[in-house]
Order: sequence, then C-alpha cells, then structure tokens
Amino acid sequence: MYVATFGCQMNEYDSDRMVRLLADHGFTQTGDVRQADLILLNTCSIREKAEQKVYSLLGRMRPLKESRPNLIIGVGGCVAQQHGERLLKQLPFVDLVLGTHAIHRLPELVEEISRTRRQICLTDFDYNLDPPPPLAGRPYRLKSFLTIMQGCDNYCSYCVVPYVRGREVSRPPAVILAEAEDLLESGVREITLLGQNVNSYGRGLEPRVTFVDLLEMVASRPGLERLRFTTSHPKDLSLELCRALADLGPLCEHVHLPVQSGSTRILKRMRRGYSRDEYLARVETLREACPEVSLSTDVIVGFPGETEADFQETMDLLTRIRFDGMYSFKYSDRPMTRAAGLEGKVDEQVKGRRLAELQAAQKEITLERNQALVGKRVQVLVEGLSRRYHEQLTGRTRTNKIVNFTGPEGLIGELVEPLILEAWANSLRGCWTETGSPVGPEDKRAGLIEAHESF
Repeated sequence: MYVATFGCQMNEYDSDRMVRLLADHGFTQTGDVRQADLILLNTCSIREKAEQKVYSLLGRMRPLKESRPNLIIGVGGCVAQQHGERLLKQLPFVDLVLGTHAIHRLPELVEEISRTRRQICLTDFDYNLDPPPPLAGRPYRLKSFLTIMQGCDNYCSYCVVPYVRGREVSRPPAVILAEAEDLLESGVREITLLGQNVNSYGRGLEPRVTFVDLLEMVASRPGLERLRFTTSHPKDLSLELCRALADLGPLCEHVHLPVQSGSTRILKRMRRGYSRDEYLARVETLREACPEVSLSTDVIVGFPGETEADFQETMDLLTRIRFDGMYSFKYSDRPMTRAAGLEGKVDEQVKGRRLAELQAAQKEITLERNQALVGKRVQVLVEGLSRRYHEQLTGRTRTNKIVNFTGPEGLIGELVEPLILEAWANSLRGCWTETGSPVGPEDKRAGLIEAHESF
C-alpha cells in the first residue's frame, strides 16, 4: 500500500491508523506508488490550494489504474467527506471514498472492493473513536501524535471542519492513556495530543475530565520525556492550562494559539468568539504564568470585508506580541461555510501584497527571537539525521525550534544540550561536545542552559 497524507497533524494520525489497520490484514507499506496494490490519499480541504493538490495527484494516478485495472485507489479525509459520491462520478477510476468517520471500516471495504470490483462511498458520521491496533511493544517512532477528540463545535465562518469532521466528541481518558502507554512501550518518547480545540476537551464526558486533568494523567506515564498539544482556541485558554505549562515537567513550553486577525471587527465576522483585546490579555496571562513559553499562531489575510486599516491592526498585533512563528494564508472561499456568502471579497493582488508584507515582518521577528539563543545551550530531543545537512543531527527544542548540529549518530533518541552557534529564521545551528552530554532526569525541565565560559 502507498499512503499520501495532506494537511494537518490529525490527518497524519489518521493515516497512521489506516496503515496499522491494514497491516493487521496483510498489507505492507511502500514508498513507491508504482509498486502499490492499494493507493490511499488522505486529504485536506481546509484551503482551496490543499484541495487542488489532491486533484492534481489523482490526475497522475489515472495512467496507473489504466495499466493495472486491479489497482485500488481510495480517497479519504476531508475532501472525501465533503464531496462524497461526486468524487466517484468525477473520477471514475477511484474505487473508494472514505469519510473522516469511516477509517475503522477500511480493511473490510478494501476486501469488498477486491472481491466485487464495485465502487464504494462511505461518509456517514458514526463517531467511532477506537484506537489503532496496538503496537504491543514493537519498535516504533521516536515521536507520535495521539488524537484525544474528534470534530468541532465552534463554526468559525471561514472553516469547513465542523462539516467534514462533525460535532465535538472527546475520547474517554482511559482509552487515551492505554494508547499512550502502548506508544511509550514501543519506544515513543514524545507525544503530541491532537484536537481541533484541545482546550475544550472533556465536555460531555461523565465524570467530567478537563484538558488539564488529561495532561496530568498523560504526563505521569513512565517513559514519557516530552508532551505537546495542538490546537488551542484562544477563547477557551484557561489559567489552569497556562500554569500547567510551567508546572508539568514533560509538558513543553510551546503553545500554538491561532489569532487569525488583529482586528476585532474582522474577528467578529469570523465568529471567533474573542476580541483583539481579549486575545492580548490571554497572551499576557500565558506569559506571566510561563515566561519561557514560545508562541506561534495562524493568520488569514484578505478575509471578506478586511480593509487596509483592519490589516494594519493585524500588523500591529504582530509587533506587540512578537510570535516565535506563524502560519499565514490568503483567504479562500470554502464550500458550506458562512464566509463564502459574505460580501466585500478582497482582490487577489491585494491579498498577495498583504500576505507578503505580513510574512516579511514575521520572518524578521522570528530571526531576532532565534538570534537571542546564540551562545546558549538548548535542550534538544535528537530525532535523526538532518534531511538537508546529511552530516548533521537534527531535533527540536522544548519551544519547538529546529536545531541542526554536529554530533555522533549514537545521540539519536537522546535529550542533549548542543551549543547554538548560528540562527536563521527557520532553524538554529549548533555543535555538541562531551560537555553537552545527555540530560539527566533532574535536568529535563531546564529549557536553556547558558554557554560554558570555555566557549
């Protein structure tokens, strides 16, 4: 089988679930699409560009199907959920359309297609949150995602997620903990908890469990070195969560807190549930509770009705908060969303100019924040060899910054403290010596260690 994943971390988790389900039914994974008997595209429709990439790749799959009629091609994820039967009519060489709630039925559907050669579309919402097959101690990756909830109840006016992922449902904590323990027993050292809005985890559970309660449970699992989460909705960011970032040892000091716009007027049109001032107040609370916290965000430019004054408010917010990183996008209409029907669409050239200005400003801020680490030692979980610099190791700091550095391959999987020598907007470069030896348990909370005088 060949699996291609588009979009968010939740899709990456879902793709991994697909692979493990199919592995239990005799499939092995290949990186060569030409060798595959089964091709699965796990798709994203959050932005128009992401959806276009899916159709482009599917177009390149047609010749494979024509030359090998028994090849099974499936489309899963948000594009599948959104378009359903229309995909099969539009792309008759596709065999399977698998909605976001139907992953648990993938093996039986593939078997049925193999037997009957008929097309299948399954996009019903049934909120099956069963975990993937257990790893049972088999060696696994160093880092892993773990979904704690499905769906979203916020209905932001630009967002298709509630329509393709359904309403918000939290997984029981016992199921999450069992899956976390399975990952840790198989060698995982860093877990990222996933949800469309992790801050609202636990609503509807009996007895009620808050997100902070869940973090404390997962953080106490033996073998866990690092714990992360994404994504947080600003309107639900609690003081308890802010404090947990400072107090829970494995919990990394990084929060992704999408602001989307710096204009209260646009935020209201987006139906975000907070104002500019309320967002600023939450950031202040977060930084007061955990001064070491690294903050990243999402911004949409050119939302319907956005004036130059609105955009300048976003630029001003960027200057005031000084995010460590930012994902930014031009607004695009998405099917079923409220914003698609709003008046005041912004010209594409204007959107492009605003996006370029925004990204240039953030790049400068990120570079300055990264340069503040030069001459210091930072704690890094060594993930492997750098893809770009093959002679170097790579990993991330607790604050989610990429570090490439020289050192022996035996450090892979270890927590070490390389000295930072140079900084760029996208990464840091460092070196490791014996004075930057693996970190002991008593040191694991130390995010930054000043450089030794010998350097």
